[in-house]
Amino acid sequence: MRIVIVTDAWAPQVNGVVRTLQSVGAELLALGHQVHVISPDQFSSIPCPTYPEIRLAMARGRTIGRTIADFRADAVHLATEGPLCLAARRWCLRNRVPFTTAYHTHFPDYVAKRTGLPAAWFWRYIRWFHGPAQAVLVSTRSVREQLRAHGIVQVRPWGRGVDQSGFSVDVPPHPALAGLKGPIQLYVGRIAVEKNVEAFLKNKHRGTKVVVGDGPARAALEQSFPDALFLGALSGPSLAGAYTAADVFVFPSRTDTFGLVMIEALACGTPVAAYPVVGPIDIVTPETGGLSETLEDSIAIALTKNRDACASYGRSFTWEVSAQQFVAGLHPVKPDALLDAA
Repeated sequence: MRIVIVTDAWAPQVNGVVRTLQSVGAELLALGHQVHVISPDQFSSIPCPTYPEIRLAMARGRTIGRTIADFRADAVHLATEGPLCLAARRWCLRNRVPFTTAYHTHFPDYVAKRTGLPAAWFWRYIRWFHGPAQAVLVSTRSVREQLRAHGIVQVRPWGRGVDQSGFSVDVPPHPALAGLKGPIQLYVGRIAVEKNVEAFLKNKHRGTKVVVGDGPARAALEQSFPDALFLGALSGPSLAGAYTAADVFVFPSRTDTFGLVMIEALACGTPVAAYPVVGPIDIVTPETGGLSETLEDSIAIALTKNRDACASYGRSFTWEVSAQQFVAGLHPVKPDALLDAA
């Protein structure tokens, strides 16, 4: 199958959407599919208001459509709700080319956090954007139920995976965490307001707090919480080593639909502490972590869990299965549709 993926999130951004698309793309190639990614780096762009690290691509639908037609796409997938996918959506609708979409982030809550406006206002946009899609691919059952409650009914499952070769209990602990007062509490992810990192840093549970990642809120939080260890962005064995060295992984976000970092931590044998919200409630089991409206309680519960059980469960998530679900959710494009649109 010849698959076009249009996305506003791509390298050099470091986030779960980018890692998902890159990992699934690699598996699709391994399964014999051909994949063409249309991403912001291929166009002129402007910095995103309130988040300049993210670039917003300025592209015409006609240009994107020409790429789709020239590639002779068998399926078109719009991964995000930003300007690049808006242009692709407009072209697809105008030329009657079917497409699928995905719901990676609680966009209404995310934007509400950054603007101070009610999340309900942005649900109108979500319904409008995803409404014409043949299918909306989502990561968990609770997200599917949430979208259906908001009138988006054509939802399909698309799970996530773990790099089996990179995340395991066999990875040596990161040396920066050696000798820290335990229990070592670890956060991995963007350091931004919507990730609720401050709640993690404010929790009163004993031990040392370690933050891996970067983002617009890092400088302020690093100054406000001098007792926490900020390591910056890590990848590969360094990231896996941070997971294996930690006693508990803390996931304070309330706006994620999944949270790849949770299953990476679990694959390294580290139990997860989180709030009982969409994302964690679909991943964290009674055997692998703790869920509570109080992070201190979540951490205390998680610290009692067996690390071998966590590792076994975390490694049950594979990118091969994720890629197969992705393909199953796609909708075929008839060749004559592209001929008419070209």
